[in-house]
Amino acid sequence: MKALLSTAPGGPDTLQLSDLPEPVAGPGQLLVRVHAAAINFPDVLIIEDKYQMRPPRPFAPGGEIAGEVLAVGEGVSGWAVGDRLIAVPGFGGLVEQIVIPAAAAFRLPDSRSFTDGAALLLTYATSIHALWDRGQLKAGETLLVLGAAGGVGLAAVELGKSRGARVIAAVSSEEKAQAARDAGADEAIVYPRGPFDKDASKALAEQFKAAVGPKGADVIYDPVGGDYCEPALRAIAWEGRYLVVGFPAGIPRLPLNLTLLKSCDVRGVFWGAFAARDPAANQAHVEELFALWDAGKINPRVSATYPLDKGGDAIASLAARQVIGKVVVEID
Repeated sequence: MKALLSTAPGGPDTLQLSDLPEPVAGPGQLLVRVHAAAINFPDVLIIEDKYQMRPPRPFAPGGEIAGEVLAVGEGVSGWAVGDRLIAVPGFGGLVEQIVIPAAAAFRLPDSRSFTDGAALLLTYATSIHALWDRGQLKAGETLLVLGAAGGVGLAAVELGKSRGARVIAAVSSEEKAQAARDAGADEAIVYPRGPFDKDASKALAEQFKAAVGPKGADVIYDPVGGDYCEPALRAIAWEGRYLVVGFPAGIPRLPLNLTLLKSCDVRGVFWGAFAARDPAANQAHVEELFALWDAGKINPRVSATYPLDKGGDAIASLAARQVIGKVVVEID
């Protein structure tokens, strides 16, 4: 079978299209024919050895897949050959076939394409866990979403609106601002590119404050980090909740005096660990996501698709922060 492999640390240009033996489903596993694999920011980091998980090489990136069951391992019930599914294996998805734990798979309805299915789970499951569990977002509250045109950002915008929140989207271009508005954001602001000196940081804080209003943002969803963190925190409401989701702009250093002055919380969001520790709660979230999808309240946006041999280009586009929504590698 064909696989796009990382054989040494490096950028997307180091990936090699190779042949591997076809895998076999072991006990508790499913053998899956991969039809689509979504690309996420961890794929940018994992091939450079900058992610918290470092698989032994050679390995295929691609942490999120959609496909159909080719074989069912011993001891697996509830799955049959031909069943359609989505899953987040973490890596290994840029292949024609993959073996995954049956417990990690979720059914993909016949009404949804493999491409759209591949774009759902990681971003929306991260965002629903962040906003429902960690942010405790309520109807009528103000939600500020940084990086609001990316995969998790657009998911947060849609989910925030589905809960009845006032959603302010912060993005880096007018094109991305329009994408956030199309996803339901009540207002979208365009911030400058970092890094910021002291004056620029203060100006950005004032921009955030003006957008969220005098009360401040009850919940701030931050999948960006870097120099955007402190200005956003300065716009938080009394007893607000700041959600730490990711760091493509770098890991920030937070002045903790701000948390005292606002009596606010800084809360980490680690969806993968949550899903492993509480699979029943994660299952309930995924079922709610499919219900919201059926109701038209969420809709994964796939901005571009690539064939397997161009999977490196898909990762490069994400690394350049050019992507609105998701990019997907189609492996048909």
